[in-house]
Amino acid sequence: MLSAKKNTLLTISETANRCGVAESALRFYESKGLIKSQRTAGNQRRFHRAEIRKISVIRIAQTLGLTLTEIQEALNSLPKQRVPTKKDWDKLSREWSKRLNARIESLQRLRDQLSGCIGCGCLSLKRCALYNKDDQANGQGAGPRFLLKNNPD
Repeated sequence: MLSAKKNTLLTISETANRCGVAESALRFYESKGLIKSQRTAGNQRRFHRAEIRKISVIRIAQTLGLTLTEIQEALNSLPKQRVPTKKDWDKLSREWSKRLNARIESLQRLRDQLSGCIGCGCLSLKRCALYNKDDQANGQGAGPRFLLKNNPD
């Protein structure tokens, strides 16, 4: 059985303060169906403590560059009729793993290759003459080809 503290409904202000977001962000997330609140007789929002985890996931995911659509797709996999369990969150994590690993790999390529030739076609660095002689990367498509694919090394 949950303790009384875990069952406590939080005001929008309490929830915003706990999550480190503006109240307007909570209203926005709710309008997009990412989180839900209950209404008091006076029509004031009250958030179940379990929404704190969803809000925190939303905040981190946005910081990492995931779109609200991607976040919503993931959150939609959680049960609507009850508080998500560890098993539910584990399932969401497994579903996100491939996408997150691809992002991590892209970020690592950016970190590791930004000071060298990225295959963009500018040919402004000395290394570009070695890795992208005469803009050969252009044949692979537009944009920073070496960051979008594996390094040519």
